Amino acid sequence: MPPRVPITTFARSIAFRTKPQTQWSARSTMRLAPSQYRLYSESKDGPSADRSNRADAQPIEHVSQEAAKIAEIKGEEGPDLSRGTPIEEVVKGDKAAQENLPKVMQDAIKAKASGSPPKGSRSYSTMTTQTSGNGGLDMGLVDLEAASKLAETPGLKFDMPTLPLPKDGHVKHRYDPVVEQVTNLLMRHGKKSVAQRNMATILQHLRTSPIPTINPAKPLLPGAPPPSHLPLNPILYLTLAIDSVAPLMRIRSQRGAAGGGVALQIPVPLGQRQRRRAAVEWIMGAASKRRNMGSGKNNFGQRIAQELVAVVEGRSGIWDRRNAIHKLGVAARANIILPRKR
Repeated sequence: MPPRVPITTFARSIAFRTKPQTQWSARSTMRLAPSQYRLYSESKDGPSADRSNRADAQPIEHVSQEAAKIAEIKGEEGPDLSRGTPIEEVVKGDKAAQENLPKVMQDAIKAKASGSPPKGSRSYSTMTTQTSGNGGLDMGLVDLEAASKLAETPGLKFDMPTLPLPKDGHVKHRYDPVVEQVTNLLMRHGKKSVAQRNMATILQHLRTSPIPTINPAKPLLPGAPPPSHLPLNPILYLTLAIDSVAPLMRIRSQRGAAGGGVALQIPVPLGQRQRRRAAVEWIMGAASKRRNMGSGKNNFGQRIAQELVAVVEGRSGIWDRRNAIHKLGVAARANIILPRKR
């Protein structure tokens, strides 16, 4: 049997050397890989250089600016840059662009070339609102020309207000008095936002309704505008409908006025707000009895608007109620007790 050789002594006698690891430097790696971009150090301008003054960085001029420069070089009159260039001047000479314009602009270009007014043109302005300075209605719009002017008073950013102050100058009185009163009468349980929503529905219905047909037997207030003008101004439409059926008086029953226990019917004149309040209450009562024509539950404003249109056209039963009170007031005018003259 051969002698046993210890493994530990056998391993000690073998020379073992680890394989040396090759280390690559970062610089050699960068040298081997070619540069894919140009560094700022190789360019003429540094990273913080201002390039806005270069020719290739300037924005392209507008067509109007280019035309103005060409006209200035030729000594001709170019487009006014402060007002902008009309579309007719931009597409002048371009037949393909003129074919894509709306029919109104095409007619205007043809009329300008022929020297005759376009077919169907109006001699008046088609602006929906006019300022009071031009002889029209004052719709409460802001005058942009007056707002752009600087204050002439030193030390003030804006000019002093003109006196007397307008009625709607206060933030609490910025609405029309009729609109404000009707909104308050429409309010229930303190929910004014719901009343304002119904008021907006009423005005929208009056604005989009067709031209009413006036009944000669039940005329509106004297001096009322033509029926075709009413949908253009829904607030005027609302005011005219309320004031036309508003009663001028109310009948008050007074006991013992004639002696004994007999009650007398005494007519009492009403003020403007009282007359309008009575008319609005009548309109609301008649609208509540109307049939719901639309979908949903909350369309009370739509029924009130329909009742207002019926009042203007003379189809509402409120006219008979108003005439009955006036007839009773005229019959009971002998019961009015006047103070004795001294």
